[in-house]
Amino acid sequence: MDLKSLVLKNRSYRRFNETHKVEYPVLEKLIDLARFTPSAGNRQPLKFLLFNTPEKCDRIFPSLSWAGYLKEWPGPEEGERPSAYVVILGDKSIFESFGTDLGIVAQTIMLGAAEIGLGGCMIQSIKKEDLRQELKLPDIYEILLVLAIGKPVEEVVIDDVKSGEIKYWRDVNKIHHVPKRNLSDLILKL
Repeated sequence: MDLKSLVLKNRSYRRFNETHKVEYPVLEKLIDLARFTPSAGNRQPLKFLLFNTPEKCDRIFPSLSWAGYLKEWPGPEEGERPSAYVVILGDKSIFESFGTDLGIVAQTIMLGAAEIGLGGCMIQSIKKEDLRQELKLPDIYEILLVLAIGKPVEEVVIDDVKSGEIKYWRDVNKIHHVPKRNLSDLILKL
C-alpha cells in the first residue's frame, strides 16, 4: 500500500467490532514502530500503557469523551467499543514538554494500525484525574493522549468543506462524514 492510500485509510474510527481481539504482541509492534520515530533532542520522553482485555478496557472507557461535534452521542455502545487502548504518557523525569514527539508517535502508531487492518481514534478529551486515579499513576507521568484501537465497523468518508463548515457528522445510515479543506485553501502564496 502506498503512503497516500495508507493515510486515507487511517481515519478517526469511533465504532468497532468489540469481539475482534487485538493481541498484546500487535500492540507491542505498534509501540516498536513508534520508538524509531524522531524525538526532540532525542530525549524519548514518552511511555505507553497497553490495554487489550475487556476488563482492562472497561477501566479506560469511562474517562473518555468521544466526539465533540456529535453532542447527542455518548460514545460507542457495548459491542462497538475498542478492543484495545494505548495510553500515551509523558515522563516528566526526562523532560517537561512532549508536543512534537506526541504527534509524531501517535500518527505512527495509527498508521501502523491501519496498515494491518485496524483502526482507531486519537482521544485528547480525557478526564485525566479520573484516569490517573483509576490507573494509580505516579505524578511523574503526564497523561497526554489515549489511542482507541480495534477493528472498525463504521464507514468514514471524506467530503469537501462547504460554506466553511468543518464539523464532522453522521448521516441516517451512520456513515461518518469528515469535511476536509481543499489543497488550494491550505497553500498560501505570498
